[in-house]
Amino acid sequence: MLRLNTKTLAIALIGLAAASMSMAQSAMPTLNLAELEDLMFSQSKALRGAADAVRAADAAVATARTFPNPEIEVMNGTRTPRPNSTGTGNYAGTLKVISVSQELDMPWHRFPRVDGALAGYSAAQATEQSFRSDMRAQLRLRYYDLIRRQDENRATAEDAKAAQAMHKRILLRVQSGEDARFELVKAEAEMLNAQKLAESAALRVRQARGALRAMVGPELPETFAVAEMPHQFAPPPSFELVRTEVLASNPELLRSRAERQQYDRKLSEEKALRFPKIALRADQDLDPDYRSKRVGVALSLPLWDWRGGPVGEAAARLSQSDNDLAYQEFSLIQSLEAAYQQYNIANAQTLALEGGLVRQAADAVRIAEVGYKAGEKSFLEVLDAQRVYRAARNELITAQFELAGAWAEIERIRAMKR
Repeated sequence: MLRLNTKTLAIALIGLAAASMSMAQSAMPTLNLAELEDLMFSQSKALRGAADAVRAADAAVATARTFPNPEIEVMNGTRTPRPNSTGTGNYAGTLKVISVSQELDMPWHRFPRVDGALAGYSAAQATEQSFRSDMRAQLRLRYYDLIRRQDENRATAEDAKAAQAMHKRILLRVQSGEDARFELVKAEAEMLNAQKLAESAALRVRQARGALRAMVGPELPETFAVAEMPHQFAPPPSFELVRTEVLASNPELLRSRAERQQYDRKLSEEKALRFPKIALRADQDLDPDYRSKRVGVALSLPLWDWRGGPVGEAAARLSQSDNDLAYQEFSLIQSLEAAYQQYNIANAQTLALEGGLVRQAADAVRIAEVGYKAGEKSFLEVLDAQRVYRAARNELITAQFELAGAWAEIERIRAMKR
């Protein structure tokens, strides 16, 4: 008897702790999904890093548009006549040489370089948008996972409470001689199992809460509550419409296309570097008797280096980007189709379970409990009804989470700007 009272006391303490936790959560700040997204987008260091990459790509465009600086050369020396020289002006003196050269940024060099930098900037923008979409999808998954774990926690707490009440009822019947002691052993096992499941569910809630906070950032306080939104989503548009939309505006594809254009411009730039570089040059010599001026053109002739290596590397990178783009388009459409199938399956399961299966299983539990009180049902029949109800309820919780996950994946692939 002392052993049973100790376990009953333990369950009562667990219930008291759950009640105190519920009271503490009522004083916590309650955030909905939109508020969590805004907090993550405004405070996330990872998103700031992606924005820095865009600014770096913008600076690279400014660098590509910059014209080369002129070069000025000044040399001072002495002028000394040769021995036995009889020419006029044969006397010692100083000599100064001033040279100015300006490399010309020819169009066949400049345009591919600038176009490549612009393509890199577009790729950085698409990368940032894709990263934001991925972060939003992960946040939504962790948000709905926390809701799922909280639903499971409430359900297992109710099961533990019901098992405790059933244990007390059977204990009284055993003590009064109405039931055999074997019924008490089964009730005790059921109570301990419900207690174990409740403890596991509470642990999973803490894990889901920590994962959500890790996603949002340290600005989210450790003690917070989430506003539980109903698992009702606006049906996504038709698959064909979204497929066309994804192929046209998905940021991952936009990034790959921009990178392909960047490699194409890089190939053009490497080929253009085979042409001579042209520079204007002006010289002026100053000495005591004469002042000479020279103006000319300097050419760098590609006699030995025809840039075979850089051109071949750029061509290979371009071919690789073409293959990667084709594969990415195919895999993205396959992922979209799988997400639509998962959404339809989870939606059908949710509607079926919400529409009657869970309610019918709950009614069966109540009928079995009433029959047991009246002596018309056995305890095993009550346990069977409870197991059927728990299985249906858990299937509903899982189907709701899978529905939310499929919706989040479709929205991630669509990557609508927000």
